[in-house]
Amino acid sequence: MTARRTRLLLLGLLLLALVVGGVYVSRAFLSRVNFAGSVGAGGEADVTVPAGFAVNVFAAGLDGPRFIAFGPDGALYVAERGAGRVVALSDGDGDGRADSAQTVADGLDRPHSLAYHAGAWYVGVPGGVVRLTTGDGSGETRTLLIDDLPPGGVHTTRTVAFLPDGRLVVSIGSSCNVCIEDDPRRAAIMVYDAGGGNGRLFATGLRNAVGLAIEPASGALWVTNNGRDLMGDDTPPETVYVVHDGDDFGWPGCHAGNVIDPEFGAPGACDGVVAPVVSLQAHMAPLGLAFYTGQTFPEAFHGDLFIALHGSWNRPEPVGYKVMRVPIEGGQAAGPAEDFATGWLREGRVSGRPVGLAVGPDGALYVSDDRGGFIYRIAYSP
Repeated sequence: MTARRTRLLLLGLLLLALVVGGVYVSRAFLSRVNFAGSVGAGGEADVTVPAGFAVNVFAAGLDGPRFIAFGPDGALYVAERGAGRVVALSDGDGDGRADSAQTVADGLDRPHSLAYHAGAWYVGVPGGVVRLTTGDGSGETRTLLIDDLPPGGVHTTRTVAFLPDGRLVVSIGSSCNVCIEDDPRRAAIMVYDAGGGNGRLFATGLRNAVGLAIEPASGALWVTNNGRDLMGDDTPPETVYVVHDGDDFGWPGCHAGNVIDPEFGAPGACDGVVAPVVSLQAHMAPLGLAFYTGQTFPEAFHGDLFIALHGSWNRPEPVGYKVMRVPIEGGQAAGPAEDFATGWLREGRVSGRPVGLAVGPDGALYVSDDRGGFIYRIAYSP
């Protein structure tokens, strides 16, 4: 299934879920939504970056590229969700553009995320985690490491990451916009040993923690979280959290640390709930995040956090569709988020939707766009 057909299918399923869930899809409802990011064809964006930076297309023609990561061989590995594969993109001549693409594994079920650990790639798919062990290029050994994650629902992506101690964490979004879940693994992060065993809840109350990243200085797990819909254009804010073992982030009764849900909340619902370290405009849909670990950006950017905003639908005036930067000092957020790369949304038209971020061996920041099918490269060149 192509990325465009997938978007249209998801749009239909969303409207069906709203009706089944008791939300009357009226003209009033439709006046509060905008499907600019889902309907029609995407294309190459005219991306604007700060002075001294330059952007170019690293790769094009991909089908729904989601999260990305560099391997030990220097290639950029892409979870190509629409194509059901993981592909490795190499820049052999060092000109900032991929000149070869090798399929590492195909026939995967909507791969969304990937992480390299101890000689293997771990890929997040709706039902669990697949481990890929590549050899000399002649093929790959595939192991379905975790196969029992709750299926279906509104949020089907699964994001994988490794903690500094080698344990595997997997985020699982809620099955709905807002509800009481039957399966406690929904709207949560699970933790496993590296072999996929001894799984247990690590953190709860995260409606849809799509992005996971380890902050280099502290070793702490940071996550993006997509807030609930249908509470207005500006409520609740989108959030970024620092997550520790046992934390509760409040969903469905509390949002963003201090917003009580009108349906599932009650006085005191936010008591003891972990507060976000970064708050963003509602409905921007923060997905991938990455700490800048390179050396080629100006020193003021070193260690900073970059966030990919996939863009809104539950808002008549679209927001998001860009990459933002959060200054980091001593392992903590040192200021509000600010625009870093924009242009995927211009005059109400959406050409692309940023998803994944990765810092390359060359110090550039790479951005995947699952609507246009591009990987962009942002480098500093004063």
